[in-house]
Amino acid sequence: MTERWDEQSLSEMSGSFWQSCTLQAGVKLDIFTLLETDEKSPEDIAGAIGGDLRGITALLDALSAMGLLRKRKGLFSCVEASSRYLNRASEEYIGWRILHHHYLLPSWARLDEAVLKGEPIRDERAATRHEDQREAFLMAMFNNASAVAERIIPFIKLESPASLLDLGGGPATYAIHFCRRYPGLQAVVYDLPTSRPYAEDTIRKYGMQDRIEFKGGDFFIDDIPGEYEVVWMSHVLHSSGPEECRRLVRKAAEVLKPGGVLLLHDFWLDESGGSPLFPALFALNMLVRTAKGRTYRESEGKEMLSLAGLKNIRRLDLDVPNDSGVIMAEKKD
Repeated sequence: MTERWDEQSLSEMSGSFWQSCTLQAGVKLDIFTLLETDEKSPEDIAGAIGGDLRGITALLDALSAMGLLRKRKGLFSCVEASSRYLNRASEEYIGWRILHHHYLLPSWARLDEAVLKGEPIRDERAATRHEDQREAFLMAMFNNASAVAERIIPFIKLESPASLLDLGGGPATYAIHFCRRYPGLQAVVYDLPTSRPYAEDTIRKYGMQDRIEFKGGDFFIDDIPGEYEVVWMSHVLHSSGPEECRRLVRKAAEVLKPGGVLLLHDFWLDESGGSPLFPALFALNMLVRTAKGRTYRESEGKEMLSLAGLKNIRRLDLDVPNDSGVIMAEKKD
């Protein structure tokens, strides 16, 4: 960061988790959905969620102080932003992303241990929240991808492809946006079977049942079915080590038809490995959560594509949030 640090800014950064946790508690307790329709008192909210009045009042006041709620004569209601983004009934709801951050907190709080051991932090309580965490993770990916896809896909120039593989596509967000961009495109989302209900629900929501199929499997172990003109891999590589990634890119290249293209979307570091900021921090997220995951330098991503026998490898000039980027390569005839 280029910011000039001093005592005040360091203290504010260290304590910023207070506001993060307050926001996450509001989302997890569905406060913003409850307050969408009309003003309510702390007693109303406490009764609706079975909460303690003292705790509910303190949370509502803090959310009001943060500007996420409006307080008037002891009654609370949503402001425009919280109604738009934090109300579960809104089409622009991003609460899944916030809940995913909430579930990451126990591991991040023990970052020092992960750094010393070089191993992920195992949350012993995670088993009781496994389904909740999976839902939050997959739908957070939907939130993230929905925002990013509209800024990426219109600028990826393809020659009217007929077939696309969304490898590790989770809830099918990118497959949906590619199909919307290319009317004749047929797509397959290939991911773990646990992703199927979320993907198929999203596919139905967008009316894409005739154009997008979900296939379940473990792409590190199982064969990848089919042949495709485009293979899209978004945020797949960073959860695995270098050798696993090289093998996976090779497998992806093998299912490309001659003349097809492979697109790697991820958080790429520069050659120093120390910037940009978000990819550097994301490497720590992989440290506390995975055995071998990391963020890769752009040159490492290009090398994986070259080792897979692909040609004309280049990074696309795109303006993408969080310093992610797309590297494109072609399979020559």
